[in-house]
Amino acid sequence: MSHRTRRQALGMGAALLALSLTAACGGGDGGSGTDAAATGGSGAAGGDREITMGIIPSWTDGLSTAYLLKNVLESEGYTVKITELSEAAPLYAGLANGDIDIYPSAWPEVTHKAYMDQYGKDLEDLDTYYTNAKLTMAVPDYVNIQSIDELPAHASELGGKVVGIEPGAGLTKITKEKVFPAYNLGSSFQLVESSTTAMLAELKSAIDKKQPIVVTLWRPYWANNSFPVRDLKDPKGALGSAEGLHVLAHKGFSQEFPQVASMLAKFKLDDKQYGTLEDTVVNTFGKGKEAEAVQDWLAKNPDYVNTLKGGATNSSPSSSPSS
Repeated sequence: MSHRTRRQALGMGAALLALSLTAACGGGDGGSGTDAAATGGSGAAGGDREITMGIIPSWTDGLSTAYLLKNVLESEGYTVKITELSEAAPLYAGLANGDIDIYPSAWPEVTHKAYMDQYGKDLEDLDTYYTNAKLTMAVPDYVNIQSIDELPAHASELGGKVVGIEPGAGLTKITKEKVFPAYNLGSSFQLVESSTTAMLAELKSAIDKKQPIVVTLWRPYWANNSFPVRDLKDPKGALGSAEGLHVLAHKGFSQEFPQVASMLAKFKLDDKQYGTLEDTVVNTFGKGKEAEAVQDWLAKNPDYVNTLKGGATNSSPSSSPSS
């Protein structure tokens, strides 16, 4: 029985529970390790063919990869639902308890390590799809500051604030708990916790007016190419080293969906692929047209889907609760 079906069955009567077990597990000789879509079923076991992905839409790495994977999986006969949340904490909680099946772009090694420490035992790490992600602080390229340790001397010029993103973001936590103490920024700067959208709006406004500003950013991210910004050096390493972006699932997912797990284990994006995908989704097509954007990107990358489907087997990848 699926993780989701087990949860929904709680509190139901014995007869309904029995029916739920029969429908979810396939009954008889259906086998417990085969995806419903792979059996050629027409949807009678609909719960076992539906996959929910959780994203924070303003974090466009997850937005872009979710719609890419949605396209691929739906072409294989699955129904994919994308659930939008505003913070990382409920996203990880939902993933751990099975309300969400997949988080397609997690940062578990450094940025989201606190969430992995809390929820990792209930998660599966299916794949590292990108290996050079990193957190940054950045300024427009016309600002004559090269390093984070120079910021205190320019506090007045920068209005005494570092413009950040969501309060629950791992980047926000690391900036507050590691970067500010390491560089003694607390005495002259305030970290403005807002949202990714608000941070980008302030960054654009400042650049349009050629005003100084310092923001929290990360790579890979389309804004690094769309705005004339420069990463500040981090000589004390407070922002951490480069990390991987992972596809996480709830515990037991690879047993419920072995073919999907096998496909996701092959999911990779290099810098060029990542950059063009995110730019197409966010800038070329924009909000509400993510599906069309992915279709356009796949048309320009016609061999990409074969990298996910080629050589797929029913064997499940080994699960790892954290990196």
